[in-house]
Amino acid sequence: MKAVLCKSLDGPSALVIEDLPTPEAGPGEVMVDVAATALNFFDTLITRGKYQLKPDLPFSPGGEIAGEVAALGPGVTGVAVGDRVAAYVGWGGAREQVVVSADKLIPIPDGVNDEVAAGVSITYGTALHGLLDRGALQPGDNVAVLGAAGGAGLAAVEVAKLYGGRVIAVASSDAKLETARQNGAELLVKADPETLKAELRNVTDGRGVDIVYDCVGGDLAEPALRAMAWGGRFLVVGFASGGIPKLPANLLLVKGCAAVGVFWGEAVSRDPAGHRSNMTRLFCEIATGRLLPKIHGTFPLSEFVPALEILEKRQAVGKVVIKLA
Repeated sequence: MKAVLCKSLDGPSALVIEDLPTPEAGPGEVMVDVAATALNFFDTLITRGKYQLKPDLPFSPGGEIAGEVAALGPGVTGVAVGDRVAAYVGWGGAREQVVVSADKLIPIPDGVNDEVAAGVSITYGTALHGLLDRGALQPGDNVAVLGAAGGAGLAAVEVAKLYGGRVIAVASSDAKLETARQNGAELLVKADPETLKAELRNVTDGRGVDIVYDCVGGDLAEPALRAMAWGGRFLVVGFASGGIPKLPANLLLVKGCAAVGVFWGEAVSRDPAGHRSNMTRLFCEIATGRLLPKIHGTFPLSEFVPALEILEKRQAVGKVVIKLA
């Protein structure tokens, strides 16, 4: 089978494609013929050793897959050869066959294609977990999404809108703001640290923001926190800007608000039943047309490096997906 391999921590440009032996499923495991694997910004970090997950070399990037069950290991029940499934695998998804623990598999319903199914777990799973489980989103809440036009941001815009939030998109250009508007954002604010606080206060008629969904970090975090409403929730999701902000604790005090960590990958490990419930919910919303994930582009395995560079250059609007079958 063909696999993308990271053999040194020199970033996406150093990745290579090689032939590897076909893997075998062990006890409790399933072998999946991968139809699609979705890329995420953290793939640019993990290939440099700058992500919290640090697999041993060599490894394949690609944290989420969709495909068809090809073989069952001993003791596996509840899934059959030929079933269409999706899974969050952490890393290792950029290869033609992947061995996965059977309890990580989520059935893909009719009406959801492989490209979409591959890209749901991380961005939409994080958005649902962050906004509902951690952020306690209520209908009518003002929700500011920082980095609203990237894969993670667009997912948050869509999920917040779906569950009744009044979405404020924060992005760096008019084109990106327009993309967020087309996907459910009601209000648009330029990502300028000098004006962000005032603009967020202004578009909420002085009330402030109930939820900040921050997958950017850097110098936007503090002004967004300063624009929060009483009792708000600042969701720390990620640091796509590369900068980890230091939030003044006194702001949490005077606003009666909370800074809440959204570590989706760890939540999946600690609460697999909750993850399965959230994923089933998301696939249902997609199959019925209530949620419409956006695909930036689909690329063959041979174009893995340029596809990942789209994310590294922050040019993606929606998900970047590698199609293997």
